[in-house]
Amino acid sequence: MKISIKYLQQSKLLFFSLFISINCYGAITVVSPSDDPYSAIQEALILAEPGDIVRLTAGFYELEDSLSIDVDNIRFEGEGIDTTILSFKNQKSGAQGLSVTSDNVVLQDFAIEDAKGDAIKVKGVDGISFIRVRTEWTGGVSSDNGAYGLYPVESKNVLIDSCVAIGASDAGIYVGQSENIIVKNSRAEFNVAGIEIENSYYADVFDNHAENNTGGILVFDLPDIPQQGGHHIRVFRNKSINNNTDNFAPEGNIVGEVPRGTGIIIQANSHVEIFDNDIGDNETINIAVVTYGYETEDKNYYPHPKAIQIHGNRFGKTGYNPDLETGELAKILYELSEGDMPDIFWDGIVPLGQIIFGQPDEDKIVLGDNGDASFLTINPIKYMLPFFDPVERSYEKFTGKIIPLSPVEFSETL
Repeated sequence: MKISIKYLQQSKLLFFSLFISINCYGAITVVSPSDDPYSAIQEALILAEPGDIVRLTAGFYELEDSLSIDVDNIRFEGEGIDTTILSFKNQKSGAQGLSVTSDNVVLQDFAIEDAKGDAIKVKGVDGISFIRVRTEWTGGVSSDNGAYGLYPVESKNVLIDSCVAIGASDAGIYVGQSENIIVKNSRAEFNVAGIEIENSYYADVFDNHAENNTGGILVFDLPDIPQQGGHHIRVFRNKSINNNTDNFAPEGNIVGEVPRGTGIIIQANSHVEIFDNDIGDNETINIAVVTYGYETEDKNYYPHPKAIQIHGNRFGKTGYNPDLETGELAKILYELSEGDMPDIFWDGIVPLGQIIFGQPDEDKIVLGDNGDASFLTINPIKYMLPFFDPVERSYEKFTGKIIPLSPVEFSETL
């Protein structure tokens, strides 16, 4: 029998193509809905080796226990955020829906609904990608919902792309105590905080949609946490609009102080650049830049924001129905402004030495062109003296040269 040279060449190419595919992606384990989906999924995750894929077919998976991944360099995927659904509505054990503690893991194309606690918690990893993942509490807003949807902490090289987070009683998309972060193309709705970057270094948050939360986007730094001094955060090309859901955080949570109707809050971070965003129809305030307002015994904590740049944003209406019941921010601002709430508020609080000798130029808030945005700050010296109006509304006084921050770069996928 004759075999043509062309056929041999095609067979050789096919063999090498298959060889490369197997070596790049490893084994693929496919799991479908069954009477015991937890055992099937968890067994596949336990037996997986680095480079493997665990794939869930379309379907509804009812789970009573938490899932976990502790194998490096694997991909856990479904067939779509509306077609592969892991439901924890009847969860009996475990604090999360899914826990990840290994490096270079990709989670994509599935949904986690109604987790007893956090939907997906990732801790202490280098390399985690959430791609087209949905987390949701389907019963509507409630303080009984889990605290966090997507919840990577103490990690490096975090990618969140094209995800959806709905109904978290703290933050829908939260990245804390981490470094090298990209959050993009995602949607956060009906959470207390839509997107929150906390105590983290080097983050880009862009092309996201935050709507119907209590607060749209939060950039926080808090005391009494191992990693402090959050810095170099860029927030750009986002829509933070209509964030007017009443605060439903459980009592005692720090986000329980966020007033309904907040677009963006920057608290105690340095080197933050807010630009090219659409921010409006937030009933209390579009952007607030504030000092951490509580006593702390943490000697290493710096509570004041510095080097904040706000430019090129487009503002819609704000301050027309401020939340005077939640926390102190809205009440203080409403009194200071006599009801004429600004688009941008800076509380003006700086260390005592800077009150006396002035704030270093490199630490000052800088405003660029934000259209016809209004601004309000407090002069701390006048605030401490009687018979002086401490309110300053001069936008031009705070305009200056914008020094763009560098983009975050890292390998985004396995």
